[in-house]
Amino acid sequence: MKILVTGGAGFIGSHIVDELIEKGHSVAVVDNLSTGKKENINDKAKFYKKDIQSEEISSIIEKENPGVVFHYAAQIDVRKSTQDPTKDAKTNILGSLNVIESFLDKATNPKHLFFASTGGAIYGEAEQIPTKESYKEEPLSPYGVAKLAVEKYLKFYNNTHDLKYTSFRFSNVYGPRQNSKGEAGVAAIFTDQILAGEQPIIFGDGKQTRDFVYVKDVVRANMIALEKEKEGVYNISTGEETSVNEIFNYLKEITGKELPEKHGKAKEGEQRRSCLDYSRAKKELGWKPEYNTKDGLKETVEWFKNKNWQKRTYCTTM
Repeated sequence: MKILVTGGAGFIGSHIVDELIEKGHSVAVVDNLSTGKKENINDKAKFYKKDIQSEEISSIIEKENPGVVFHYAAQIDVRKSTQDPTKDAKTNILGSLNVIESFLDKATNPKHLFFASTGGAIYGEAEQIPTKESYKEEPLSPYGVAKLAVEKYLKFYNNTHDLKYTSFRFSNVYGPRQNSKGEAGVAAIFTDQILAGEQPIIFGDGKQTRDFVYVKDVVRANMIALEKEKEGVYNISTGEETSVNEIFNYLKEITGKELPEKHGKAKEGEQRRSCLDYSRAKKELGWKPEYNTKDGLKETVEWFKNKNWQKRTYCTTM
């Protein structure tokens, strides 16, 4: 099958591309390399260095004629979205609409679109933990608002154009290729700093919790949904809360580094708890996470070591 992946040079998107190619699909990647890295792109994929807001997206889709699109390109920094909501909306809403409408207009048989949404940022400070997909969406950031808006647009296109879509509301994804600068994932940040011999700073008391899901489990959920042609909105998570303090201590144990637990000022407006219920994915997709947090962190640390990220080679501008 011919498949287009936006954001295919990024953290999650590049893993999606690798698995699609492994399964024998023909893959084209669109990425502007603002946070993604060219070295992440599979050699067997066709690459277009383009922004999803570009008018050329239409001609790329016409040329490649994909039956399926995995839309993973996005502005993913929550703090940047609060600082510049307009810029966030241009990428995450208007850029997404450009991809969706081009897919519908230019592909001869647009079968299915898979969308990388968000869990915690859409639900906000949920009182129900773990949080189900049926819980009222209360996004607290422009980033969360934009992801929810795209989900609503996809529902619109489903109703008016019969576009099949699947929206994955991911919890906190971590693993190899995560950029500790561009994506602000605490697991990547701490791994990078510890391997570099630096002291990580834990914001606040470190008891704030997140639901950390390993990238390989995320990819597997995507492949199952593709194979089964499943539509709908799914939380992809572990259903377990892990504190920032626990992540720090796991990484100390895995790396063998003896570092004190150093705390800094809490971030204003940071969610205290975030954890998602994946029971719908388990029931309808037959999916459940296979990695526990500690095992996923072990693989993550090994990858960072092998890539020599402690020298910050990932900061190179391409």
